[in-house]
Amino acid sequence: MERVCFLLKVKSERLEEYKERHKAVWPEMLEALRETGWRNYSLFLREDGLLVGYLETPDYPSALSGMAGREINQRWQREMAPFFEGLEGRRPDQGLLRLEEVFHLD
Repeated sequence: MERVCFLLKVKSERLEEYKERHKAVWPEMLEALRETGWRNYSLFLREDGLLVGYLETPDYPSALSGMAGREINQRWQREMAPFFEGLEGRRPDQGLLRLEEVFHLD
């Protein structure tokens, strides 16, 4: 299982709305994530907008491409894009800054 950690930056004026949106993620989006191999997926948000994501998947490139091809993901990404800084025209799922894993305690 591949462990993946990534960063994004939520705009400070959108923090509360971002949190509210994630209290009610569309059921179709949740189903698509599960079907494409996203497991143990969590998001953590710091008060300055730093967003840390974590997931486990058998194959991260396949998990990303599987979601990229889903219409539900394309709609979700369009709705979420205005919440983030520094995407420069990319969708949020294209602007993830993946972190290198340097240690894992089994």
